[in-house]
Formats: sequence, structure tokens, C-alpha cells
Amino acid sequence: MAGTHVNPTRMELTRLKRKLVTAVRGHKLLKDKRDELMRQFLDLVRENKALRERVEEGLKTANANFAMARAADRGAVLDVALMTPKQEVQLEAGVKNVMSVEIPVFTVKTRTPDPNDIYSYGFAFTSGDLDVAVHSLADLLPDLLRLAEVEKSCQLMAAEIEKTRRRVNALEHVMIPDMQENIRYITMKLDENERSTQIRLMKVKDMMLEGSHRGARARSGTGNGPAG
Repeated sequence: MAGTHVNPTRMELTRLKRKLVTAVRGHKLLKDKRDELMRQFLDLVRENKALRERVEEGLKTANANFAMARAADRGAVLDVALMTPKQEVQLEAGVKNVMSVEIPVFTVKTRTPDPNDIYSYGFAFTSGDLDVAVHSLADLLPDLLRLAEVEKSCQLMAAEIEKTRRRVNALEHVMIPDMQENIRYITMKLDENERSTQIRLMKVKDMMLEGSHRGARARSGTGNGPAG
């Protein structure tokens, strides 16, 4: 029983009431945070599903294009054409705070702004199929990076949701009920002590009144005695 571990005093009662108010407010804030995290998490899950389907379809198309390019060009020509890339891609990783969760943000920078620099070969000795394959793979890069962002964000948000859920449950099912029980226990004890004090005061008052009456009767009896 929670009440057996508290000191039933008015000071403790005041402290527990303040603590209960703080706990109830914290419980509401955590529930609001959990609900908002769940909303954003579900949005990310839907985006993740759409991105994954698009990326998988894009990879299938890119693989098919490369297969056609390898069939059109000799393997050695294809290997030489892709051996020395002309464009360079730099990936910068940052973070964004969403409901106390730091989710990743990826930024891509290329060495040159020219979109044609994705082709690291001359067009004279390669087929158009290779151009299509390279272009389809380059177009897929933004979706690939966004998919990585979203999947990692989903993992981090899921962990934060679980942590917040445990804290909400601890407050709702353990801490707040314990504080409420302790407050009831202290209130009951204080009421019992107050009643006991009132009963003792009434007994003392009755004893004083009885003593006063006895004294008055004794004085009255002495005053009415036979004259000498």
C-alpha cells in the first residue's frame, strides 16, 4: 500500500498535491507529444512506402537499361566508358529537430552544375542505351537519398514513440494513482487526528466543567453548614 510509506502531515499533503498537479500536466503534455509523433510517424510511413515502390521500380528500369546497353556495346567498351567518372557527388548529413527527435537531413552537392557531366564518356563510341541507363540512374539519386532519410527518421521516431508511451503509462498507471492514494491516506489520517483531538478537547472540557461543578457544590455545602 502506497500510504504506508508517507508521513501523514499537512506539509507532506501540500507537497504531494503540488507534485500531483505537475504530474497531471506532464502526463497531458506527453500524451500530446505521443499523439503528434504518431501523426508524423504515420505520414513518414506512407511516404516511405511510396518512395520505396518508386525506387524499386526505378532500379528495375535502370538495371534493364544497363542490360540493354551491355547488349548493344561490347563489355570492354562499357567498362572503359564508366571507369573514370566525370561528375563527383558530395553528401552532407545534417539533423533536424522534430518533437525532440533529431532526424537526418541529407544535402547533395555536385562538383559541377552541368547536368551533362553525369556522362563520363564520349558519345561517338557508345550507344544511346547507355545514355538512357546513366540518366535513369542519376534521376533516381534524389529519391534514394530521401528514402534513406525517411527510413532512418521512421526508426528514430518509432523509438521515441515507444519511450514516450512508456512514460505516459508509468504516469497514468503508477505514479499518478500512487500520489492520489497517498493524498487520500494522508487526508484520512489528518481527519482521524482532528477528530481524535476534538474528542480529547471535549473530554477535557467535560472534565473541567465537572470539576467546576463539584467545586461549586462543595463551596455551596460548606456555606450552608450549621452555625457555631
